Amino acid sequence: MTFMQDTAAAASCTGTVAIEEAAIVSLVGRNGVGRSTTLKAIAGLVEPDRGSILLDGKEQRGRRIFEIARSGVAYVPEERLVFHNPEMYDFFPALQQRRQAYAGALSGGEQQMLTICRSLLGNPRVMLIDEPTEGLAPQIVVRLVEVIKTIRRRGLAVLMVEQKMTIALDISDRIHVMGHGRVVFYSES
Repeated sequence: MTFMQDTAAAASCTGTVAIEEAAIVSLVGRNGVGRSTTLKAIAGLVEPDRGSILLDGKEQRGRRIFEIARSGVAYVPEERLVFHNPEMYDFFPALQQRRQAYAGALSGGEQQMLTICRSLLGNPRVMLIDEPTEGLAPQIVVRLVEVIKTIRRRGLAVLMVEQKMTIALDISDRIHVMGHGRVVFYSES
């Protein structure tokens, strides 16, 4: 699956980012280089200025957000817009204890767990995850990393923006380093 091919969104990625089934690819780099905008362009939230966004060879540019989602792309935003989902307990059993709490009253880590579970409801083939560990307690980060690895083992492709290089190196099959709005380096990890 090639997602971005010589594509530019406002302040976003120029270059090629490809991801295979059951793989984790991380976009890393300083703040403001276009990592999050790249995910938003793939999800259809921003329109790239040029280039292609391909899923199984089919152009995604110009499609509506719901059409992109129906094609199997799930977007997990950095902002945790949450709601209750009973199936979440399979991935995060600790949330069972908090099932009576309003989603907005949960901790940041608990909200991140809910957000990932919400994205799995649509049976995606690809998950775009923006800064999943941002602001989370270390023990929650460990659990979240295990869940992302489980998602990969189940055959999903994951394209993740991550600020913490140690986490990206630990779980990624490939890392793309972004600078000045383009992929400047990539490596198999």
